[in-house]
Amino acid sequence: MTKATILILGSNATQIELRGGGSATIGQYLNETVVPTLALIDAGYDVVLATPNGTKPILDAVSDTVDHFGGDQAAYDRARRFFADAPQMNAVQTLRAVIEGGLDRFAGVFVPGGHAPAVDLIQDAAIGTILRHFHDAGKPTALLCHGPVAILAALPEASAYRAALIAGDSEKAAALGQDWIYAGYAMTVFSAEEEKIAEAQLLGGELYFDMERALKTAGGDVSVTATNFAPNVVVDRELITGQNPSSDHQLATALIDALDRARATA
Repeated sequence: MTKATILILGSNATQIELRGGGSATIGQYLNETVVPTLALIDAGYDVVLATPNGTKPILDAVSDTVDHFGGDQAAYDRARRFFADAPQMNAVQTLRAVIEGGLDRFAGVFVPGGHAPAVDLIQDAAIGTILRHFHDAGKPTALLCHGPVAILAALPEASAYRAALIAGDSEKAAALGQDWIYAGYAMTVFSAEEEKIAEAQLLGGELYFDMERALKTAGGDVSVTATNFAPNVVVDRELITGQNPSSDHQLATALIDALDRARATA
């Protein structure tokens, strides 16, 4: 018998816009998806994966490597098999289906990263509905790397907010960011400095906005490590955020601790 069910929100985005035209191929990161998910299952929790269109997320090819598992070949192989074959990774629901099925059945929510959430989840109205439910109920809400930008979907006009960021209109973005439910929350996200490295080495171009600015403009109290790619997890009330791919294990631990505490006090 499982302790409770956790909702995992995946992305379907495979391209992200680059400044000056063109795009870069992206996806969801393998370790960021599987490490916390397997930790949840190993801790006695069940998981349900949902995406905007109900299809399985596409992995970012640069994440499909043993390097993101600390060189541990067995851990990488287990993650690869789990993502490819596990029922939990293949019985994907639409966001609308999980909303219609009732969000009360979920004890917490987790959003993995890769650049993909900065394209679709950040502006998806259904994501906003889901996040507002977890916020109002005070249920653990964990997001990793680029995943934290998905909480901007809780804005009343999330699509317009993202468009203002792309246009470089900070004044309009700040106005659209008023009354955000996560304003004042301490949080972290893939840093602007880390993004510069990713742009140069992985994307082959510059993004229209970095994740730090996206969250800060709406009122997030964002902090990042002085050392690029060092693990970092920030917990504030129900919100649990991890900065980068190397924060996967720490975020999983923080999420499971929060879930276990919630069960103990229920």
